[in-house]
Amino acid sequence: MAASLAAAARRLRRAIRRSPAWRGPSHRPLSSEPPAAKASAVRAAFLNFFRDRHGHRLVPSASVRPRGDPSLLFVNAGMNQFKPIFLGTVDPRSEMAGFRRVANSQKCVRAGGRHNDLEDVGRDLSHHTFFEMLGNWAFGGEYFKEEACSMAWELLTQVYGIPTERLWVSYFDGDPKAGLEPDLETRDIWLSLGVPATRVLSFGPQENFWEMGNTGPCGPCTEIHYDLAGGVGAPQLVELWNLVFMQHNREADGSLQPLPQWHVDTGMGLERLVAVLQGKHSTYDTDLFSPLLHAIQQGCRAPPYLGRVGVADEGRTDTAYRVVADHIRTLSVCISDGVFPGMSGPPLVLRRILRRAVRFSMEILKAPPGFLGSLVPVVVETLGDAYPELQRNSAQISNLVLEDEAAFLASLERGRRIIDRTLRTLGPSDMFPAEVAWSLSLSGDLGLPLDMVELMLEEKGVQLDSTGLERLAQEAAQHQARQAKPVQKQGLWLDVHALGELQRQGVPPTDSSPKYNYSLRPNGSYEFGTCEAQVLQLYTEDGTAVASVGKGQRCGLLLDRTNFYAEQGGQASDRGYLVRVGQEDVLFPVARAQVCGGFILHEAVAPECLQIGDQVQLHVDKAWRLACMAKHTATHLLNWALRQTLGPGTEQQGSHLNPEQLRLDVTTQTALTPEQLRAVENTVQEAVQQDKPVYMEEVPLALTAQVPGLRCLDEVYPDPVRVVSVGVPVAHALDPASQAALQTSVELCCGTHLLRTGAVGDLVIIGDRQLSKGTTRLLAITGEQAQQARELGQNLAQEVKAATERLSQGSRDVAEALRLSKDIGRLIEAVDTSVMPQWQRRELLATLKMLQRRANTAIRKLQMGQAAKKTQELLERHSKGPLIVDTVSAESLSVLVKVVRQLCEQAPSTSVLLLSPQSMGKVLCACQVAQGAMPTFTAESWALAVCSHMGGKAWGSRVVAQGTGSTTDLEAALSTARAYALSQL
Repeated sequence: MAASLAAAARRLRRAIRRSPAWRGPSHRPLSSEPPAAKASAVRAAFLNFFRDRHGHRLVPSASVRPRGDPSLLFVNAGMNQFKPIFLGTVDPRSEMAGFRRVANSQKCVRAGGRHNDLEDVGRDLSHHTFFEMLGNWAFGGEYFKEEACSMAWELLTQVYGIPTERLWVSYFDGDPKAGLEPDLETRDIWLSLGVPATRVLSFGPQENFWEMGNTGPCGPCTEIHYDLAGGVGAPQLVELWNLVFMQHNREADGSLQPLPQWHVDTGMGLERLVAVLQGKHSTYDTDLFSPLLHAIQQGCRAPPYLGRVGVADEGRTDTAYRVVADHIRTLSVCISDGVFPGMSGPPLVLRRILRRAVRFSMEILKAPPGFLGSLVPVVVETLGDAYPELQRNSAQISNLVLEDEAAFLASLERGRRIIDRTLRTLGPSDMFPAEVAWSLSLSGDLGLPLDMVELMLEEKGVQLDSTGLERLAQEAAQHQARQAKPVQKQGLWLDVHALGELQRQGVPPTDSSPKYNYSLRPNGSYEFGTCEAQVLQLYTEDGTAVASVGKGQRCGLLLDRTNFYAEQGGQASDRGYLVRVGQEDVLFPVARAQVCGGFILHEAVAPECLQIGDQVQLHVDKAWRLACMAKHTATHLLNWALRQTLGPGTEQQGSHLNPEQLRLDVTTQTALTPEQLRAVENTVQEAVQQDKPVYMEEVPLALTAQVPGLRCLDEVYPDPVRVVSVGVPVAHALDPASQAALQTSVELCCGTHLLRTGAVGDLVIIGDRQLSKGTTRLLAITGEQAQQARELGQNLAQEVKAATERLSQGSRDVAEALRLSKDIGRLIEAVDTSVMPQWQRRELLATLKMLQRRANTAIRKLQMGQAAKKTQELLERHSKGPLIVDTVSAESLSVLVKVVRQLCEQAPSTSVLLLSPQSMGKVLCACQVAQGAMPTFTAESWALAVCSHMGGKAWGSRVVAQGTGSTTDLEAALSTARAYALSQL
């Protein structure tokens, strides 16, 4: 009996490793009495269960746009927003630091990056790019394995009523190579809950050991599976819920170390749970998708959705249904969270999703133009109650989808024409040229991804030259590597163990309040106070804690207090120096300061010995700090001015500032016009000239919740929170009845700011570009730099005005016209690359491009007139015959070619070759052969013979050719031309 059970368990393990993709359509119910539970009720039941029965705090879903996590393209799991807790870097003053047990429903996107389901969507009945992750968490040992398993079992069997005989569980079987024992504790917990031993399976690290990434917190996990077969035949298991027990940390060297605090992280996909509870074999058959599938059929007049996959899905109609339904959900959710289709990073992934949806809807479902945008209200109807941002941004989502859909349809049609034209030139067994596919993928107008090009070729039965494609990709990568700037070395950092040790020792977080200790003198200058502190801990470059550091050693210092601003909130770190109290003549340079879980780590170089317990005095670099303060206050004013100019829907997406410039990313419906850019600058200038006071005050976070117009980012703020208000005292600004925050800049901000706006001096926007559809990045400078930019802009404007007047006066000859054209070209380059107001740059470039077109037209007219004059002179000099070989003055090869052509037009039976001497012995050559002299006599061979004689080269066709060479003996070159022509005639 034991042997047969073991054999059955082995077969089941293999089945789970292979499983599902859920199987095709089936009418067998998934549970004996599937409850008629709507998806919204299932979601609510989960949240209410953990809040009401087990005291969990419900937290909103984070945006799918990762905040401060460059390792992610999108939030792809419920735990992403809690990574600071897992890593031990959470700000101890923040709301998140107080989290102990929480639950939520998290919006997740898995497309691009490590977790990428994009290409699988549509091919089966289970994959999605957007899904909802139900999860509960316990931080810092609030509860662990026994409570987590018990809660999960209680919810599934008692609240949702899933029959216990349909549930299987798995646990971690250990990993001898890593020195990890089997998780027998979890096994025994399941057995104690009544799960039969035959349905408790063990697996290795690939299935039941969860890791956040290559490094970081990790631990064994236990999974709850549901049996689709329901005891009929072999089990068909799908994973319902994954419970992760974070108790280890993966180090950089690959080793595992115990975490100072253990956590529980669980995740269960809502879509799959709803399918189980609604008795469906496919998530697409649930009420999360059925309204969309119905709307798709109504909008396309396509055959009804039947849930077919593979070869059974004739014409791939059902595949297209699934692709469109999934992708419009993803698009709606991402756009509502500020991720718009674009050209790089997450926006590029979203762009691919939109284009994939367009292709399937148009080419397979035969949808009418604008169809995708019409589905947005259906998404809002099904998800808007759970995620109100969808309701708030419904119009914007529809507009963006409609615009991008229309743009891609035009691109798709052009791309298809290019592919079809190329295919017509290929033989039956030829591969599609890699160069064509590569150019399609790089074209700004087309922008067809390589995988889409390959799919379009696959549908036509044509193979792409993958070897050539790899070669092109390698060449592009090598070029990019040559162009890339050196990567900045990662600085010192306190890892989770160092932070855990500090907490164990009871070391309090660094008091950084002295960074706000500065004042404004009557003369308008700023006074920055020094700060005395004690060295609490020292670290070597590799992060090792030491008692002292020696001469010349680069190190990290942890102090009890500091007046250095540590990089955060988009503001660059302070720099400066410190000295030992009583030894002020030895300076310890501080390159930067950074926040590590509430502690401020200073990176310094120790010219002499420094040890724990030393008393030091800190001095910030005043010019650096003041420049950062000016840029930060200017950033607030710019943000406010944009809202004043473009409307309240303009929201900040991110910012960064250093002493040199500031960068602000904002949501915009379209690119800003020069008029709007100028208006924004003027609004900022007005606030600067008024020299308004800047008020800063820490207030309870709750007071800021309902203030109309208050600007805050999608961030976790400490409590109390610092409020920065321009021109209005904070108390008045936070009074909801005052509406003050609608009239001036009021933001939550931990940065350092000017005390009056006048010190900004001036602000100039020197660059703007659209990062993606709906997001614009602005670059700006302040103070003296801004004044210099304005002066340069005015100087360039004067030069453009002068060029306009020169063009209006006209050119006497081709040489003068060419000089003007070159001057305009140089001006275009200067305006394009100079640091100047962007509104002015855009206006001047538009003017210069118009001037360039007019100049080129004038050149062509002058050349034609010059050519006509020289043609007449040559015709008068040569009697009509079969041959004209001569010299003529011409400023350019194009003029020489025009003379040749006009001669041949007036003397069609004559073959003509002309040479034009230039400076430095260079000679231009152009020729045309009469129609009656061919095919034995060709222009290309004639020009080649003459130019080769002059040591040059030639090119052209049988009729017309041109070339260049160098010689001081023109008569010899003319003799060669005559002799060759006579030998061919």
